[in-house]
Amino acid sequence: MSAAPPGRSGVPDVVIRPAVPADLPAVGRLGAMLVRMHHGFDPQRFIAATPETGHLYASFFATQLAEPDVAILVAERGGEVLGYTFAGVEGNDYMALRGPAGVLYDIVVDPAHRGQGIGRMLLDATLAALRARGAPRVVLSTAERNESAQRLFARAGFRRTMIEMTRELDGGAS
Repeated sequence: MSAAPPGRSGVPDVVIRPAVPADLPAVGRLGAMLVRMHHGFDPQRFIAATPETGHLYASFFATQLAEPDVAILVAERGGEVLGYTFAGVEGNDYMALRGPAGVLYDIVVDPAHRGQGIGRMLLDATLAALRARGAPRVVLSTAERNESAQRLFARAGFRRTMIEMTRELDGGAS
């Protein structure tokens, strides 16, 4: 699945397609990078990466590739994975007070390839994949400090609907 024909998307030769097993080491590396980035935003809220995080991400995604309600897409140029998305369709979630929805769990582009429109290509292709799976809407969460992601989502038509707040119970609250 390509968001646009290669070379005609504004991002020459970038193809958006479903992930395959050969992509998993690169996706795992990018997933570990995402964990490190979030931990850097707020180490009390977000888990730290370990030396095994990339491998664990890749192993988990291997179990998800064939799931019918899951979409794992990669942005690829010349055999190199530049970014990925991980999303799924979920039913009612009474804890989140929402009905069925597509949920965008991860979107990440390698920092060396950011600012080229690849994130938007991945997002658009993921929205199309979720729509094709019957999702009536898409929800996502983004780190408070991840302003560039928030701008991307706002430009794509997302609106703020929930704000997560965290308080430490171990005496770390001010």
